[in-house]
Amino acid sequence: MTRIGMICGFLIILAISNSLGQSTFIPLNDDYYHLIDRLEIKRGKFTEGFHTNMKPFERRAVVALTDSIAQEGSVGLTYVDRTTIEYLRQDSREWVTSSTLALDSAALSLSRVGSITKPPRPKRRTFFNYPADLYSLQTDDVDLHVNFTTNNYVGKENNTDQALWFTGRGVEIRGMINQKLGFYTYVSDNQGIFPKYVRNYIGRYGTPGEGLAKPLGGKGLDFLSARGYITFRPLKSINVQFGHDRNFVGSGYRSMILSDNSSPYLFLRIDTHLGKFLYTNLWSSMINHQNFRGRDLLRAKKYTAMHHLSVNLSDRFNIGIFEAEVFSRDSTGGGYDLNYLNPIIFYRFVESYLGSEDNAFLGVDFRWLVARRASIYGQFMMDEFLTKYYFSNRGSWTKKYGAQLGFKYVDAFGIANLDLQGEYNVARPYTYTHRDGGRDYTHFRQPLAHPLGANFREFLGILRYKITPRLTAYGTLMWTKQGVDYDGNNWGGNLLLDYETRVSDFGNRIAQGVPLYTRFADLRVSYMLFHNLFIEGRLLSRREETPRYKIQQKTRLSSIALRYNMPYRQQTF
Repeated sequence: MTRIGMICGFLIILAISNSLGQSTFIPLNDDYYHLIDRLEIKRGKFTEGFHTNMKPFERRAVVALTDSIAQEGSVGLTYVDRTTIEYLRQDSREWVTSSTLALDSAALSLSRVGSITKPPRPKRRTFFNYPADLYSLQTDDVDLHVNFTTNNYVGKENNTDQALWFTGRGVEIRGMINQKLGFYTYVSDNQGIFPKYVRNYIGRYGTPGEGLAKPLGGKGLDFLSARGYITFRPLKSINVQFGHDRNFVGSGYRSMILSDNSSPYLFLRIDTHLGKFLYTNLWSSMINHQNFRGRDLLRAKKYTAMHHLSVNLSDRFNIGIFEAEVFSRDSTGGGYDLNYLNPIIFYRFVESYLGSEDNAFLGVDFRWLVARRASIYGQFMMDEFLTKYYFSNRGSWTKKYGAQLGFKYVDAFGIANLDLQGEYNVARPYTYTHRDGGRDYTHFRQPLAHPLGANFREFLGILRYKITPRLTAYGTLMWTKQGVDYDGNNWGGNLLLDYETRVSDFGNRIAQGVPLYTRFADLRVSYMLFHNLFIEGRLLSRREETPRYKIQQKTRLSSIALRYNMPYRQQTF
C-alpha cells in the first residue's frame, strides 16, 4: 500500500464519524460542462458553490447554481436554457429538495414550457423510477444510483475498405452512505478500430488514453476504462476525495496546466472552500513510462504534488495560482516523499531543502465574465525560469512555458442558443520535459497537459448551437503548427525524450524541427432520444502536411453513433 493510500485511510478513520453530507462529482465531459459554463455566463457572476477553473464539479454545486438563477429571476434565459436547467437537476436530483423546487414560479414552470423531463412522480416499479437512473434506491442509510453505459459507432474512412467501429459497454454506480460518505465507480469494456490519425497518435504514445490496450486483429484495440473514488467532508468547508480519476485545471477546451488527456491515476484531493477562496491540494501516484522494477515487471512509480489557489477578486473576475512538483524516488528505493505532503508550503523550497532535481512548475490562470454575454480566460504555465535568458531573445532552451488565451460568446450575434468559442494554445520546445520519465510531465507515456506535448501553436474555433432542447449541432475547426523530430534529433516536442539530448542550448524557437501543419474540421449533430441517450452523426476532414518532405495525409470520415451515459470521445488533435 502506498504512503498516500495509508494517509488517506487514516484521514477517513479520523473524520468519517463527524463528516457532513457529501456529493459525488460530475464526470468530465466537454459537452455537459459547457451547459454549466453558459448558465454562469448568463447569470453574469460567479456561483458561490464552486470555482469553474477546478474540475470536476460537485453535483450539489451545480444544483446550487440552478437554484441561484431561479431565485434571482433576472437572468435572461431562453426556452432551451430552462429545459437545460431541468436536465441538469434531473441528473443530480438527490440534491434537489422540495424547498428548492418551490423557490418561485419560474422554477415550477419549467415543465410547462416544454422541458425534456417532467417533474418526477413516485412510481411502483424497479427500474427507471426517474429518467436519469436505470435503478435508484433512497433510504435513511443509502442513496444509490446505478446506470448502464454504452458508446457505439460505425464509420467509413477514405482510402480504406475497412470499416471504423467502436463499442463500449459498462456500468456506473454512485451514491452516499448515511449521508456522510460519497462513492463513485465506473468500468467499461471497449473494443474498436479508430481512424488512422488516431492510430498514429496511439502508436506515438503507446496507449489510447486509458492505460493498457491489447491489439485486436490488424488495426483494432481492446482496453478497459475504469474510475472510482470515495469522498467525504470532515469539516463544512473541507472536502476530501480519494481514488482513481482525472482532474482538470482551467476554463478552456484544452488545459496547459493539467488536463484530462492522460489515463486516470491514483490521487488524494483536498478542497478547502472559504468564501471567495478555493484552495486545492492534489497528491497523486503515477506511472513512469521508462523504468521497470523487479522480476514481476511492475511499472515504476512517479509522484506529483500540486497546489492551486483560486480567488474571486470580484463577482466577475477570478485568478488562480498553481504550483506542482513531479518526482520519483525509485532509484533510492523510496516511495512518496513525505516532505511534499505539507499542504501549504512552497514546493520549490522543499526541492532545494532536499537537494533534489525534481521538476517544478508554476502557473497562473484567470477567467473574466463580460456583460452576461461572454467569458475571457487564459493560462500561463512556467517550467523553468532563468531571468537572464527568459527576457532575452537568445532562444534559450530554458525558456520553457505553455500559454493559453480564449473566449466564450453565448447567444452570439443575438442568435439564441448559438455559442462560439475561440482558443489559442502555445508551448515552447522542451516544456514539460526532464532528464527521465520519473520527472517529466507525463503519466503512462501521455502528456498531463496538452495532447500535442510541446513545441507547437494551436488555434481552435468551436460552435455549439442548441437548436431545440434535444437537438444540438457542434462544429470544430483546428489549425496547428508543430515541430517534429527528424534525423534522430530531439527538437523539443516529444515529452518522453531526455532534455539533455536537445539540439542546442540557444536559438530555439516554437515549432522548430520539421514543421508539421494540421487542419481539422469536424461537424457533429446530436439528438437526445431519451435522457442521456444520444444518436449522433459526424463528418470529419483532417489534413496533415509536411512541406519540407512534401508529405500529406488526408482524412475524411463519416460515422453514426449511439451512446448512453457516456461522454463523446473528442479525439481532436
